[in-house]
Amino acid sequence: MDALKLISESSMRKEMPVINVGDTVKVHVKIVEGDKSRIQVFEGTVIAKKHGGISETFTVRRVAHGCGIERVFPVHSPSVDKVEVVRRGKVRRAKLYYLRDRVGKAAKVKENI
Repeated sequence: MDALKLISESSMRKEMPVINVGDTVKVHVKIVEGDKSRIQVFEGTVIAKKHGGISETFTVRRVAHGCGIERVFPVHSPSVDKVEVVRRGKVRRAKLYYLRDRVGKAAKVKENI
């Protein structure tokens, strides 16, 4: 059991910015196509954080061409290159699933100053 704990702690990411629900983030993801790899940026609002430790994930939502897109990113995944916080959001909920039903300016999150 101790060896499993050491393996999980060694594979955890050390340099991770503090991400909270409501923040607008840019997630740089490694995409592997055949023998080539590239970095793709996914920018959106963090609507949920789940679990903790090695299995911690966060869900990012964005609207592209009028269609809502949500992606779940594991925090400690090697495919997530880096995460940049664009702006801090001021919210009073742990999960922002209500943003799925909102359109336009109603789906905006206030900025935490």
